[in-house]
Amino acid sequence: MLKHRGFPGRLPGTDFQFTIRRANPKGVTKLIARERFRDRSPADRRADLAFMAALWDAFGDAPFERGNLDAGRLSWLFGREVVPAEEGFDPESYDALLKIDLPRARAAFPEAFEGEESA
Repeated sequence: MLKHRGFPGRLPGTDFQFTIRRANPKGVTKLIARERFRDRSPADRRADLAFMAALWDAFGDAPFERGNLDAGRLSWLFGREVVPAEEGFDPESYDALLKIDLPRARAAFPEAFEGEESA
């Protein structure tokens, strides 16, 4: 499992986790597309925004390996702002490649891209 050095481990001042410390010995947690309902708490929304900003800062528009990124946090964005970057994508692999769907990510989290040039 690739460890993304320099990637924030969590949202500061909260228990919202962004990375995991070690591989799950029982198997890799599957990525699923979780529905984001309008009544989600402001703290959850801040965590989503901060995670998207961290993904953009770390990887930009390049494909990236799932590695030690938290499956729960990724699943809130998966299938919308974060999509598979390869054919034959395995949602239960730490080696799976992902990428940011830039138009959808900018629409959902414009604050994460402030100060960046528009495409």
